Parts: sequence; C-alpha cells; structure tokens
Amino acid sequence: MTKQVNYKWVLTLTSLGFFMSMMDAMIVTTASTAIRSEFKISVGTLQWALNAYNITIAAVLLVGVALGERLGRRRIYLWGILIFTIGSALCALAPNISLLIGARIIAGVGASVMTPMSMAILTNAVPGSQRGRALGIWSGIGGLALIVGPSLGGFIVAKLAWQWIFWINVPVGIAGIGLAQRYLPESRGAQDPIRLSDASLIVIAMAGLIWTLSATTRGTLATDWWPILLIGLLSVGCGLWFIRRQTVETAPLMPVRFFKIRAFTGGNIATALLYASMYGVVFFLPQYLQVSQRATALSAGLGLLPWTGTLVIVAPFAGQAVDRFGEKRVATWGLFLQGTGYGAIAWFVHWQRPYIWLVIPLGLAGVGLSMAGPALQKAVLGAVDRTAIGKAAGVYNVFRLFGGAIGTTVAVIIFYSWGGNTASGAFGRGFQAVMLGAGFISWLGLLWSSHLGVPVSRMPDKPSADPSSVK
Repeated sequence: MTKQVNYKWVLTLTSLGFFMSMMDAMIVTTASTAIRSEFKISVGTLQWALNAYNITIAAVLLVGVALGERLGRRRIYLWGILIFTIGSALCALAPNISLLIGARIIAGVGASVMTPMSMAILTNAVPGSQRGRALGIWSGIGGLALIVGPSLGGFIVAKLAWQWIFWINVPVGIAGIGLAQRYLPESRGAQDPIRLSDASLIVIAMAGLIWTLSATTRGTLATDWWPILLIGLLSVGCGLWFIRRQTVETAPLMPVRFFKIRAFTGGNIATALLYASMYGVVFFLPQYLQVSQRATALSAGLGLLPWTGTLVIVAPFAGQAVDRFGEKRVATWGLFLQGTGYGAIAWFVHWQRPYIWLVIPLGLAGVGLSMAGPALQKAVLGAVDRTAIGKAAGVYNVFRLFGGAIGTTVAVIIFYSWGGNTASGAFGRGFQAVMLGAGFISWLGLLWSSHLGVPVSRMPDKPSADPSSVK
C-alpha cells in the first residue's frame, strides 16, 4: 500500500539537507580571518578549510548516490546527516589547522549525499509540472545559508568563538534525522553495483588537481617542481582512466551517455562555471571587508546581505520563470548579471570606494546567481529519465562543488599574482583582480548556457521500473 506523501514536509526536510551542507561552507567565510589569526596560517593554507570540504563532497558523492539508488535514498540521506553532524563536532574540537581540515573531510563525507539525495527525493516525489517551482523553493530555502551563514558566523565570532560555527550543526542535525525518518518517503533507482575502484580514481583525480593548482600559490614551483608535476600528471591520468572506465562499464558511476544530451552537458559545465565564480568571491569578500575596509566579523557578515539575501527573494520566482520561459533564457541572464555585478565591484575597489558603492553590484550578482541556479538544476535533471534522477543529481553536484573548489583555488592564484595578505593595499589589489576573474568565469558560462535549448525537457518523465520506488 502506497504511503500518502506530505509534499510540504518533503520540501521542508529536503531543503534542510541542502541548507545544512551549504551553511557549513558559507559560515566559515566570515570566521576565516579569526581562524587564520588563531592558527597563524596564510590565505593559501586557509583555502583548504573550505576546499577540503568541497573536494570531499565532489569526490565521494557519486558513491553515496549509488548507495542511495541501491539501498534507498532516504536511508542514505539519514546516514549523511549523522556523519555530517559528527564531523561538525570534530571541527569544533580541532586544536590546529591540520585536524580542522581532517574534520572538514569527515563532515564532507556526510554532506556528499545530503544535497544530491535531497534533490533526488524531492524530484521523485513532486509531479513534473511543479518541479521547477519546487526546485526554486528548494534553492531559496537552501540559499538561506548564504544569508544566515556569513551573518551568523560573524555574530558568533564577535560574541563567542569561531568553534561555535560548527557546534550549531549538532542540534539541527539531530532534529533533522528524527523528522526525516518520519516524514520523507523512501525511493530507489537503478540497482547498480558499486565499484570502489572508480571512487578511488575520482578522489585522486580531483584532490590531486586541486592540490597541484594550490601548490603554485605557495612559491614552491621553482624549487620543488618535480613532485608537483608528478602529482599533477597522476591526477590527470586517474581522471582519464576514470572516464575510460565509465565508457565500458555496464553500470557506471557517471554515465557517459548522459553527456550526449546537450542540455545535460551544457547545464553541468555552466553550473561549474557559475559556482566557480561564486565560491572565489565568497572566500575573499568577507576577508576584504575586514582587512581593507576595517569591518568587524559581524559587520562583514551583514555586508554580504545585499548579495546573499537575493536568493530567498528571487530563487522561488526564478523557478516559476524557468517553467514559463525556459532554462536557456533564465540561466543566460543569470550568468550575465552575476558576472556584471562582480566586474562592477572590481571597478569600485580600484577607485577605493567605500562599502556603500558595492551594495548595488552585490545585489545584481545575487540576482544573477538566484536566476541561474534553478534554471541549470532543472535543465540537468529534466534531461534524464526519472529512474536516473539520482545519478543525474550526483553528477550535477560533482560539477557544482568541483567547480567551486577550482574557483576558490584559481581565486587564490589570482590573489597572490596581483596582491598579497601582507598589507591592506596589497590585499585590495589582489581582491580587485579576483573580482575581475570571477566576472570573466561567470561570463564564460554563457557559452554553455546556449546549449540548454527549448524549455521542454529532452527526456519525458516515466514511471519508475522498480515497483518499490516509492514506499
């Protein structure tokens, strides 16, 4: 007997998973200066407090998605929240940057299934005609992390200590487990075997590439170039081997056949560029406000509100606009507006304008991000059959998070090439270059948003072949 699904609870609880995973990335941003000061580390080392989390999610989530498709999406979603909660507690207890990065990896393992499983559960439960609106609301609620995260992080650092940015995840995680166990429907997808060798290849490829890029920011390329080159080549080789294996396996972690669909390929690459642009900015903007504009951690967090606050306001309407006007038009305008906003910020930073001059460009960039996000989500998930939604969501989030990690690392490279963290003037020059680079990356996504085509999905919804897809 099919259990009656309460769509409001499904939407709320799946959005909670996205909110928690995004919160853990965003709340670190305004606490980054405090962490850097306490552990006496450079900006290049500090990036790993963010990148270790994102790389872990991107590298592990395909295995988590495969487990969810095989064992049950709700079951794996609950395990993800539990591991994430434990990792958050360990982050709060970390006495140095090395253990903090290790704890961030544990939290990333849990978060690796929270976003794709929440997206898959929601998409499977909601009728196709309402999916764009539901994903828009999901993005908006999850996007609250962009608003609450930096502001709350600044408040906690100002009033308590940076460790408390991780402690707050513990009670939220416990409550989420209890409610999700009661209200979320169970669903499954294709019962494919899980190959840990493929997972190992993608972990080495992603982490190695990011490490190779970040090594160039530490000034070691001139003296220790052999190990950097070796790890870089090993990473590329593992990546190519992984792709090769996906073409010959009967049940691949990342089905290559999906990439024959223009909307799927274009949507994922545009997503990687959208979040590469955003993550580079979110890493540096709070630091710029504190170093060059002399803001406190709290005021720096509040200073991000014109940018982050647009997600809650615009994302739900953007989802409806996608249903009406199509993915291509909304995503293209979103990428353009985000890049334009970042470019305007670079211009005002060059002329050393006070914060008030940044408000309108921040809002413009936020509107662009809020528009492009739901459009690209629907383009990717709407391109595949419903039984493949879980894997499609996993691939989408790999591109989103790996793009974010690449964007953060590229931003650090640009920062050290044009400025530095030794003085506020040098920091401002580096930040200006970062904003120009972020704007260019966002505009680059326009080349791929043109592949999204008409608003009709390329593959129609079909009922799941698995009779136990909904319990």
